[in-house]
Amino acid sequence: MSEIKVIRGREEWVRAGAYSVRIQGMNRQHHIPLEMEFDEHDCEDTWYVVLLDDGYPVATCRFYEVSPTSVSLGRVVVLPEYRGQNLGSRTITEAEQMVTELGYERIEIDSRTVAIPFYEKNGYEIVDSTVKNKDLFECVRMSKRIVPNQ
Repeated sequence: MSEIKVIRGREEWVRAGAYSVRIQGMNRQHHIPLEMEFDEHDCEDTWYVVLLDDGYPVATCRFYEVSPTSVSLGRVVVLPEYRGQNLGSRTITEAEQMVTELGYERIEIDSRTVAIPFYEKNGYEIVDSTVKNKDLFECVRMSKRIVPNQ
């Protein structure tokens, strides 16, 4: 693995990198239909973080505003061959930095139940333990308070 480069933004080419990871990591691996993987939040108002290995997209996440003080983080995906290298946490850290720079105070996430320990390790807490079916996964609501840049 070469040095990982981070790109982040809303531009179409950044979204394309994110979509590439999501198609390989979710559509192909978990057989999630494209119409379920991509939704109304995949648009120009959503922010994306993409990690590149030698120019190749290998990890991603997205976030979008849900209120003037909070965002929803989701679609955190690392390609199978890159898992176990802390890239999921790095992707989230990059998103948190962006969220801070943009002045938001809270990040919410609907975590798959199997991913709860991962998000807890990254500082997220369960705020609603009611398990809800989100598309093909059982999820709970988690949250993390962020201190915005002044």
